[in-house]
Amino acid sequence: GCVWLSAVLVFKDDTYFVYDEYEDGDLSSWINRERFQNYLTVDGFLLYELGDTGKLVAIAVIDEKNTSVEHVRLKSVIQEVARDHRDEFHRDFQFGHMDGNDYINTLLMDELKIPTVVVLNTSNQQYFLLDRQIQSTEDLVQFIRSILDGTVEAQGGDSILQRLKRIVFDAKSTVVSIFKSSPVMGCFLFGLPLGVISVMCYGIYAADTDGGYIE
Repeated sequence: GCVWLSAVLVFKDDTYFVYDEYEDGDLSSWINRERFQNYLTVDGFLLYELGDTGKLVAIAVIDEKNTSVEHVRLKSVIQEVARDHRDEFHRDFQFGHMDGNDYINTLLMDELKIPTVVVLNTSNQQYFLLDRQIQSTEDLVQFIRSILDGTVEAQGGDSILQRLKRIVFDAKSTVVSIFKSSPVMGCFLFGLPLGVISVMCYGIYAADTDGGYIE
């Protein structure tokens, strides 16, 4: 084996990796990129933390309580790619799975059918989806390579249009959640202002009509 007189190593994923200045660039950036295990169980908080690595995040969105072949296979596929293709992808990708699609639906402002794989760019809120079900490691590897070479179109982003869409989506989600949790409170919060506005509009209309008749 090799003997290093001086070296920087990271120990994770049941092995270790050596910092290579030529391949890995700036040491502090390398440490930031390597501070997480290659495969993770992802939630909203961890996804926010992963944004600092500068990597794209490939997530298998599954229902962990669902033992059907589709859910089990997809989790196995993304684990295999994370393990067996580390040398090719680890500089650009973080891998993991997420239980349930509630959080990811809110993030993407879309209703994702699960199981599925979504690749997130947390730096600009873009995401990538495959137009077919991933059946094997070869499918996922090809999908990731297509993202890297730019042949898969990114969706989402942080443009002005997307920000307006986010405002509308958040407002809609808030209203729906209020009515789901308490229909009576929802009717009071939104019905009362609408009632007051309606009365005001009627009063203005009636005043204008009376004024026109007298004149």
